[in-house]
Amino acid sequence: MSLPVLTQRLRHWWQPRKGLAIAEASIIGIVAALSAVFLKVGSGWLGAWRVHNSHVYPAWLALPVIGLIFGYLAGWLVQRLAPEASGSGIPQVKATLANVPMKLSWRVASVKLLSAMIVIGSGITLGRQGPTVQVGASLAAGMSRLVPTSPDHRRQMIAAGAGAGLAAAFNAPLAGVIFIIEELLQDLSGLTLGTAIIASFIGGVVSRLLGGGSLQLNLELMQFSSQFSLPEIPFFLVLGILAGLLGALFNHGIVFSIKFYRRLHISLPLKVALAGLVSGIIVCILPEYFRNNTGLREYIITGESSTSVAAIAFIAQFILTLIAFGSGAPGGLFAPSLILGSCLGHLVGVWESHLLGAGSLPTYALAGMGGFFSAVSKVPITAIVIVFEMTTDFNLVLPLMIVAVVAYLVADKVMPGSLYDKLLQMKGITLTKVVSDESILTTLTAEDVMQQQVETLDADMTLEEAKQAFSSSHHRGFPVVEDSKLVGIVTQSDLMKTPHRNLPNYTPLREIMTHAPITVAHTHNLSNVLYLLDRYQISRLPVIDGRKLIGIITRADIIRAEAGHLNGENVTPAPQAEPSYVVYQTRSPSIGRGRLLVPIANPETAATLLQMAAAIARDRHYEIECVQIMLVSRHSSPDETEVRTAKSRRLLRQAEVLAKKWQIPLHTQIRVAHDAAQAILETISERHIDLILMGWKGNTSTPGRIFGNIVDTIIHQATCDVVLVKLGNSQDLIVNPTLQFNRWLVPMAGGPNARFAIKLLPALVTTLGNDPEIHLIQVFKPSELKPDMKILEQAINQLMRRRQLSSTVVATPVQADSVSQGVINFVKTQGFDVVVLGATREGLLQQAIQGNIPEAIASGVESTVILVRGAINK
Repeated sequence: MSLPVLTQRLRHWWQPRKGLAIAEASIIGIVAALSAVFLKVGSGWLGAWRVHNSHVYPAWLALPVIGLIFGYLAGWLVQRLAPEASGSGIPQVKATLANVPMKLSWRVASVKLLSAMIVIGSGITLGRQGPTVQVGASLAAGMSRLVPTSPDHRRQMIAAGAGAGLAAAFNAPLAGVIFIIEELLQDLSGLTLGTAIIASFIGGVVSRLLGGGSLQLNLELMQFSSQFSLPEIPFFLVLGILAGLLGALFNHGIVFSIKFYRRLHISLPLKVALAGLVSGIIVCILPEYFRNNTGLREYIITGESSTSVAAIAFIAQFILTLIAFGSGAPGGLFAPSLILGSCLGHLVGVWESHLLGAGSLPTYALAGMGGFFSAVSKVPITAIVIVFEMTTDFNLVLPLMIVAVVAYLVADKVMPGSLYDKLLQMKGITLTKVVSDESILTTLTAEDVMQQQVETLDADMTLEEAKQAFSSSHHRGFPVVEDSKLVGIVTQSDLMKTPHRNLPNYTPLREIMTHAPITVAHTHNLSNVLYLLDRYQISRLPVIDGRKLIGIITRADIIRAEAGHLNGENVTPAPQAEPSYVVYQTRSPSIGRGRLLVPIANPETAATLLQMAAAIARDRHYEIECVQIMLVSRHSSPDETEVRTAKSRRLLRQAEVLAKKWQIPLHTQIRVAHDAAQAILETISERHIDLILMGWKGNTSTPGRIFGNIVDTIIHQATCDVVLVKLGNSQDLIVNPTLQFNRWLVPMAGGPNARFAIKLLPALVTTLGNDPEIHLIQVFKPSELKPDMKILEQAINQLMRRRQLSSTVVATPVQADSVSQGVINFVKTQGFDVVVLGATREGLLQQAIQGNIPEAIASGVESTVILVRGAINK
């Protein structure tokens, strides 16, 4: 048998099948159980060692030091080896199952297992059940990479691993299955349910056989018989309400704690070390039995503790858990929730016994466990099943159901939504429900898949300018807007009809456009969109919100969404960018009349850009602000991500040398950000920038963009003056950064930005050139026998009023059918070094903001192209 045939047969054998899925689920269940037992034994051994040392050495010294050292070690392991292993791990698993690209692997499982063991053993008040969920899911994800499986099959195995991890941690197989259905996957398909049941059952059984029981309450509480009577129902209702309110407060505290640690701007190891230190200090102040969390929990449940002990335990556990979880320490909330619930239930049970004298404290403690767990995790069915499986007491089911359901309803009213979803949203991840193939057309809306960047034409644009827009674009039609409101649509067929109507070239576009075009609301589903496309035999539809144009949708967008779903890609909004974070900055005396911002990214062109910036700054008496943007993943916070700034600082030092030579005040900063454009806009706002000068590659391949992702955003949103520079002859600039620019071309068509371009010229030409020449041109149609030269004459007069300008100025009319082609041909025949374009709303560059003429000129010439746009008044 040849090797290719053998390989093909192996691949065929490994294809996802029901039998293979069952075998894989069984292996996952065994491995998840072994990891859960290892975590229990390891953290228990470390915890016992910690308690022992607190007796050998002074507790006020031993507990804080152990918490500090172990916390730092655990945080260091997570930060260096697997950042995805921070926190409880359940949000990461949930995001992965929703097809968000978040890593789950054997390395994540190993780091999570080891770091969680260290954290829990150090006395930091977190549980091991959440980590076992991520460990099980990560092991399953690593195993699924060994075989060529489909995305759906991989998701099912990851879900099975998560359920097996929970089942092994609690010895509760049913709870593992219910948790998958209720919180993680929300999928009841046969294969998913079958693999989850198998993996959870095996995980729970193996864990029990190896002594990995979580609470062993069925043995501890055999001497206590749960009691329940009708008069106690109001007390269980009160317990549910209290659990719901305090559970919602607990979740708010978790969010606040995370935000508080973020404001500290320290690394993860230092955060976890700080949590360990503070936890150790608090625990050493409390009574001795607070040093063993498991013993404390069972002490409360059995009813042996006093009311004061239960109250102190609740307050201490509440505060310690918030301190621990907000740091990002690898640990979960399940065990702390159970302890808090048992304390709360004990207090209500004591109150009931004083009034009626008929209650059972263990019953209230166990019902409180389920209620608080339900309020925090928003999984009432899982909470009921977990406590029932741990106790196997049928008398407990009814009070447990009352408390868990009431707590869930109250908590969801006070703080709607899942805590895990909120934790993901704090990282910029918003989950949407994964839909089936049958429902994708009815579930997804036009807003979910539309193109947000739309090229439009203005209703006041002339017929001639519309023809130029079509000639430089591949689109066969444009939406027509007025004050961002959609008022019509113009197509190539509309333009073809104009010769028969004998319309002059200055006819406004509103007279030839199609009024009241077919549109689709942003809330319409894809089924409605397809119906309209087929009904009217059109290829694209404007998407509106009221009358405002917010996007455009095509058949290709719908096909792309369906293909992405089939490939296991969830159509979810991109993670939201967090504000950028300044990690390095220098400041000079603020003695200028304004500030000029220079974003530096490319070392090869930085010197030329800085030379231009210095020329403008010197002419206007501006200070220069140089910024370097370091991008990080949107799944990590900019103010928490460790970065190395040595290379960026070397680049900024070039600017410092040039500023010192020119005696210009220079400020520098390095920002860590999710989005470069947003970081630049934040810098403009924070530093009160008057002008921004930045590089521009001259073209873009990004769909829906004119100049490129970053430059498009700056052109549209920056309120200051904007100068974009596309450096030509890049190889010459690399060899000789001080290359001279002697021949300057400025196409004119009037408008404020053309005048702004003229104002910049004297400083640039005298600094960058040696005996420079300035050529002003205006493009006219060949049919215009006597061109109007007023605009060129005004520009010459404006230049001549500048005293420091000693350059030769020449004005030339140019005849061409196309504005962009006329400029390109003139540059090629005359050989200019620089072309300066003013981005105006009239004449030559009507489409600078929403069209392609500047891009066409920049792409068509090898010279340096400078595009200017005056400040936007907002």
